[in-house]
Amino acid sequence: MKPPTDCSRRSGEQLPMTALSTLSDADLVRRCRTGDSEAWSELVERYSRYVYAICVRGFRLSDEDAEDVFQDVFTRAFLRLETLRDGSALKPWLAQLTRHRCLDAIASSSRVEPVEEVAADVGSGDMEEIEEAFAVREAVAGLSDACQDILDRFFAQDQSYRTISHELDIPAGTIASRIARCLGKLRSELEGRNEPAEGSGE
Repeated sequence: MKPPTDCSRRSGEQLPMTALSTLSDADLVRRCRTGDSEAWSELVERYSRYVYAICVRGFRLSDEDAEDVFQDVFTRAFLRLETLRDGSALKPWLAQLTRHRCLDAIASSSRVEPVEEVAADVGSGDMEEIEEAFAVREAVAGLSDACQDILDRFFAQDQSYRTISHELDIPAGTIASRIARCLGKLRSELEGRNEPAEGSGE
């Protein structure tokens, strides 16, 4: 078997990665089932941080155990994709696979606490925090490159207005208004994603 990040079959029609990133989960799963290796790469890219976050933040696995679970989850997903009845349910399906594999990893490790206690400790608050962070990441990806850049500089890199102004060659006095506009767009993206799409089943 080839690694789960490399489909062995290929469909007749390949889409550019930029186009694949705009596909719904259901459409992405459908393309993966035809053997589209680029679609599979997009699926792994789309959910890699989510799966890893469940391992590390949800179940507090070590980096080594998290890597093992990560590989196993996507291998199992690759092998069992045909069993997923509703492609739009990809995300909760991956979450369930990940939780089960995390508990298996804990059960086979030297950690002394019972698996049942660990499972109980992973409360809804932990999963909600992971879900929220993932939703924000998805929404940010829907913004323009300019908005993604300035928000990343200000929030992730903790750059000052002066530094942003110098590196982007824009007036320092406009930085705050640009950030505010981008945050407004981000809020709209998040609100749009929380609204159920009519007839989509998502």
